Amino acid sequence: MAKPSNNPVSGATYLLRGIPLIFKKGVKRFVALPLLINIVLFVFAVYFALGQVQALDLWLQEQLPGWLEWLTWVLYPLFGLAMLLAVFFGFSVLANIIAAPFNAFLADAVERHLTGHKAEGAGVGVVREVVVTIAAELRKLLYFATWGIPLLILSVIPGLNLAAPFLWALFGAWMLAVEYTDYPMGNHGITFPRQKKILAGRRLLSLGFGGTATVALMIPVANFMVIPVAVAGATALWVDQLKDAPGTAVGSSTDPA
Repeated sequence: MAKPSNNPVSGATYLLRGIPLIFKKGVKRFVALPLLINIVLFVFAVYFALGQVQALDLWLQEQLPGWLEWLTWVLYPLFGLAMLLAVFFGFSVLANIIAAPFNAFLADAVERHLTGHKAEGAGVGVVREVVVTIAAELRKLLYFATWGIPLLILSVIPGLNLAAPFLWALFGAWMLAVEYTDYPMGNHGITFPRQKKILAGRRLLSLGFGGTATVALMIPVANFMVIPVAVAGATALWVDQLKDAPGTAVGSSTDPA
């Protein structure tokens, strides 16, 4: 096992580590369908996001009087970045809901490659795996909405909205860490409240991983590979850094009330 770390740079390296892992024997066959799903959805995401940014530009021009038109050069990049982050992250959540069962199988295959052992909760049957993983994605979507909706409201409040892009970036990094580490942890029967507590115990490490995934989602073409690479990288992160963290054992007394 790697030396325990809470360094965001170390977290970033785990996303990169996922790249060679998805091509390993016994792993790559679980990559094709999630990759196809990702490509199709992100094509729609790009088309939708560009349309929204153009609409935003027109809205700003209509709202500002002539003598304040220079402000569009300040506000447009800030609003545009916040909107792009919201759109791309929203489509990432949708892609993960659809690909969730395949991602759970991918995480199990990567863990078997890394450790030689199957996850304790994996292999419970295809139908049950589909139901469990989709339920987990819907739970994460509710968690995203709980924090995302207030951020969207803040994004349209004059003055406060200047902080929106930075808050969206931080929130996006956290949510992607939650999203992808859920697959290996869920395979071990670790509940969502405990997952968040484990990640909070290595917050900087988690944000480094999630932040790198966020940046990768913004890179054309490369973003098609983010889901399988991030699932593989998150599984390596679990095996190396989180597996023996307090609260990982099923039935642990560290569970939140």
